Amino acid sequence: MTTDPAAATTAAEPPPATVGGHVEQAPLSSPPQRPLGRIPVLDVRPCVDHGARPAKAVVGEPFEVTATVFREGHDAVSASVVLTDPDGDERTVTMSCDNPGLSHWVREISADETGLWSYRVEGWSDPWGTWVHDASIKVAADIDAELMLAEGVRVLQRALEEPTRTPSGRQVLRDGIAVLQDETARPSTRLHTVTHGEVAAEMTDHPLRELLSPSADLPLLVERERALVGSWYEIFPRSEGARFDEETGRWISGTLRTAAQRLPAIAAMGFDVVYLTPVHPIGTTARKGPNNTLDASPTDPGSPYAIGSPDGGHDAIHPDLGDFDDFDAFVAAAEAEGLEVALDLALQCSPDHPWVSEHPEWFTTRADGTIAYAENPPKKYQDIYPVNFDKDPAGIYAEVRRVVQVWIDHGVRIFRVDNPHTKPVEFWQWLIDDVAADHPDVIWLAEAFTKPAMMHTLAKVGFQQSYTYFAWRNTAAELTEYGTEVSGEAAAYMRPSFWPTTHDILTPYMQFGGEAAWRLRAALAATMVPTWGIYAGYELMEHVARPGAEEQIDNEKYQLKDRRWADFEPGGAREGESLAGWLTMLNRIRREHPALRRLRNLRFHHVDDENLLAYSKRATTEGGGDGSDDGTADGEDVVLVVANLDPHGTRESTVRLDMPALGLGWDERVEATDLVTGAVWDWGSENYVRLGTDGEPVHVLALRRY
Repeated sequence: MTTDPAAATTAAEPPPATVGGHVEQAPLSSPPQRPLGRIPVLDVRPCVDHGARPAKAVVGEPFEVTATVFREGHDAVSASVVLTDPDGDERTVTMSCDNPGLSHWVREISADETGLWSYRVEGWSDPWGTWVHDASIKVAADIDAELMLAEGVRVLQRALEEPTRTPSGRQVLRDGIAVLQDETARPSTRLHTVTHGEVAAEMTDHPLRELLSPSADLPLLVERERALVGSWYEIFPRSEGARFDEETGRWISGTLRTAAQRLPAIAAMGFDVVYLTPVHPIGTTARKGPNNTLDASPTDPGSPYAIGSPDGGHDAIHPDLGDFDDFDAFVAAAEAEGLEVALDLALQCSPDHPWVSEHPEWFTTRADGTIAYAENPPKKYQDIYPVNFDKDPAGIYAEVRRVVQVWIDHGVRIFRVDNPHTKPVEFWQWLIDDVAADHPDVIWLAEAFTKPAMMHTLAKVGFQQSYTYFAWRNTAAELTEYGTEVSGEAAAYMRPSFWPTTHDILTPYMQFGGEAAWRLRAALAATMVPTWGIYAGYELMEHVARPGAEEQIDNEKYQLKDRRWADFEPGGAREGESLAGWLTMLNRIRREHPALRRLRNLRFHHVDDENLLAYSKRATTEGGGDGSDDGTADGEDVVLVVANLDPHGTRESTVRLDMPALGLGWDERVEATDLVTGAVWDWGSENYVRLGTDGEPVHVLALRRY
């Protein structure tokens, strides 16, 4: 019996075999082994929790799919990625083997719309590749030359029979067959014509894939760009417009209307997300006074994280701030400035919250009958009751979902979640999934400074972004290790957000580093990862800590603050003391350089001085990106950052670049334009740098091949 070679079978349909005149199925391995395909396809990545959870990407974000693909013997093998969109339409692209010795295959892909996609890797026998290899050797040695060309004809004839091949492709193959069969030409000439011309291009673009063996389909969640890229600016709305009344000796709170007046300045610095700390009513029971004291006066505003009073709970607005009309006006004003509004979701209660009286079963009761307040020894939060999610899960879940919907209905599409690691992971998985069913554009940022396992799991179950340990990574070794971690395998599901300070964090580096530290940490946060943020007042380098704590003295969590922004504007009493121009420059650089809006492209380079750090980001762009010349080649954007991590001194050293990581040969030279100062240098693989207190602490260089 003869078998048509074009009748390729897949791993799911093993080829028939004849036993005693009867056709039987080829034997499969027995459990517990899972049968491999005819062409083994192993270790497909990215793969999150063995495929139980989706890898993540945003629209247009390139990411690599890799796999181990091989076969027995010496015949050629190849692999493809099949990307399936939410409508079920498939796109197949051929992979490349970047390490033949390890059978490692790779292909960069991207998705062009939001939704739940899937991808798989297909291994396949490559008859064309096998023939080209064998024929090239034998024809050159004049061994069975005509026979090898005849074998080539058979391969092209099988390719002709594929129903998906285009008419023009079929004509190219017919022409190739005619060339191979033209015995008036030398065999080497015929072989070269077919393997180096249109026939070779057709077989590369539309390969003949036999013994097709697919991996399992893996899920891919594709979201809007803001899930990956953003510049955040945090404010306490009550401080924006707050003032001290000299006549009464009392503070007057800012409102949502006065806070909206700050939005043009925030947008002018290039930020695209304005993040509001809680705007809800604040309880009076156990209210905290200035600097977390327990003796609040009647005029102290209390912590906005002690949510709830007779005026309402998580679905209400503090009367001092205004009402929902004022909130809607704030959101509209933000949108007019190109800003999205992020709202703090802090699932905890003041003792005065309506939930406490209406649902006391939602809280933990101690042996003496009192409700347990929040503690993180030695820290105590007497003004806050944690919700016990195990007491009435159905009721609590439904109520939180209702609350979230209230704010979605008023234009909020981003939630910064306070301490999500103190609530059940399964709750977050349910909530984020349930919201996404109706509002897939909603984004969640996890404020979880906790154990890595919890941080990573929160990302896997749905949080699009996460705070990180960046604030506490100060040395070159620490930043290299951490940057490699967050941009490596974890980037398939966890998107880091870098903040130099927050209203809860003021590290010793920032307390004592001076202006160089504040410039440097902003530059690192803005260029190492696609999402970064600052807390209001960063421009003013508010660096004095509360004794015994890594947070600011006179913290806005417990009191109002009037920063007198007008004093720092041109013509103001403190003109020139603000870092607003520095922050504006960083956000402009981010907008102009697509490489900085990617996460998985972070690469580190060696510097002889351990106090200096060097890293690059490289991205291929369509049509040259923003139209500038700041790339090593057309359609490519390359940014190199060199930073002095010592805020107290000037450092000189040699930067030794990994040129292939920049898309360059080891002997090539580039024009390096410093986007901070405008200086231009001629750079190669080894370069002298001088950075420090007598100049800028960082180079942000755009590289362009000559």
